[in-house]
Amino acid sequence: MIRVLVVDDSGFMRMALRRIIEAEGDLKVVGEAADGEAGVEQAAKLRPDVIAMDVEMPKLDGLEATRRVMALPDPPAVLMVSHHTRDGSATALAALDRGAVDYVCKDGDLGGVDLGMLDRELRPRLRHWAGQRAAVRPMARAAGPVRVVKAAGGCDVVVVGASTGGPDALAAFLAAAGRLPVPCVVAQHMPADLAPDLAHHLARLSGVPVGVGRAGQVLIPGEITVIPGGTDGHLARRAVGGEGGLTLRLASGPMAVHPSVDLLFQSAALVARRALGVVLTGMGRDGEQGARAMTERGMPVLAQSPASCVVAGMPGAVIESGLAVETADPAGLGRRVQALTRERVA
Repeated sequence: MIRVLVVDDSGFMRMALRRIIEAEGDLKVVGEAADGEAGVEQAAKLRPDVIAMDVEMPKLDGLEATRRVMALPDPPAVLMVSHHTRDGSATALAALDRGAVDYVCKDGDLGGVDLGMLDRELRPRLRHWAGQRAAVRPMARAAGPVRVVKAAGGCDVVVVGASTGGPDALAAFLAAAGRLPVPCVVAQHMPADLAPDLAHHLARLSGVPVGVGRAGQVLIPGEITVIPGGTDGHLARRAVGGEGGLTLRLASGPMAVHPSVDLLFQSAALVARRALGVVLTGMGRDGEQGARAMTERGMPVLAQSPASCVVAGMPGAVIESGLAVETADPAGLGRRVQALTRERVA
């Protein structure tokens, strides 16, 4: 049974969400809260698997409540369910950065609450993220000493994966890396249409050019390409026979969350001469299979140190599997990537 906490200041919405969540018998609402402050207290007391969290509430809004929930030991997954998390909104981006794993917007086409949409979308997402949280327990939030191993020199592309807490981690990583001499492609878990806001956010904070990926796009050294939300990105070679530069293909794969880090890394392992992978903060294990594929081809993978993560699941899975050659905070990883990409490719 998946245990759910509902945090919403509307009594009607709490009732409606309870009915929607419990409709198929495998999810149970174990508690309700009418404001963010009470929501944090209930999360600590009840230890739910996942929280359905509103944004605008009295006493403490959902963004700050999410940040505090993520600071709890073994925190639950937080799914934002709000009028304020439309695709592409700044609030949606802020929610992902505070530690929310996903969001569902309540609004219908006429501005009211779309209960039909919530009935279709909410339960599958709650199930998925509860499963992702369970997949990495009981991983410790803190890691042991940072392990630094010399990686084979040089690369022709950098591939980066992130999820929960990713926007600011990505910005710190890119700012420290600076303008790289190779292309960089980013897979950040996010719904459709959020990529333009994320690209603008990253460019503003990092000072490097960041754009949203397009199907068939030629990847240019020095540019950062963000894979659009709701789809997956695959690297390909421009010319027959494996010569020429890299391009980006867009197509949704079988994974439950997009853009998939595994699919991006696996494509890099297939077509790059020597890719360099970076796995940042995120819930679940996305990136572990892709890191394995890269490692098997002698391509180094770096991981964010768990102690510096909002959620340590993704980099922790790579570290625990022995696939990370180095670990550091996002800025430390950025500086290391800058050095590695300056080394000559053999």
